[in-house]
Amino acid sequence: MSTYRFYPMTKEMAARITSWKYEEPYSLYNMDENEDGISELMNEDYYYVADWQDRLVGFLCSGDSARVPGGYAANLYNNGALDIGFGLRPDLTGRGKGQNFLTQSISFLQRQFKTQNFQLVVAEFNERAVKVYERTGFVKGSSFKSKVNEREVGFQAMNYSVQGGSIG
Repeated sequence: MSTYRFYPMTKEMAARITSWKYEEPYSLYNMDENEDGISELMNEDYYYVADWQDRLVGFLCSGDSARVPGGYAANLYNNGALDIGFGLRPDLTGRGKGQNFLTQSISFLQRQFKTQNFQLVVAEFNERAVKVYERTGFVKGSSFKSKVNEREVGFQAMNYSVQGGSIG
């Protein structure tokens, strides 16, 4: 089991993350590989995640940066939970690393924000991620649609509450 470290996003790491390319059907998660994409990652809501050898393995975000536009119309973002989002380097996905990454990320965010309640939004087709979230203790909530690259995509909100302290 890897141990992860969390750092405020840097321009160098943002540029590396925006160059990641996910294969279909996960290409929805590809970012703009230009200054706009890098700028989006450079706000205080983003962290990059490195393994014990300081190799970039992923990123996480919170607050407004973790929200999907269609969730506002679905009245999703007023429940007091911290909205969170994750990205694992494409070559690490589907290899059994997600739950450890998620668990350590939740523990980090719990310490950072002193909160026990978390919410994330995942594309409904991403069954691989949904399974990881459910194994970690997330529970499905509302579903909604949102436009992504000019097409309607179904999304699933999932909620998690830390029971009795830290999960990590």
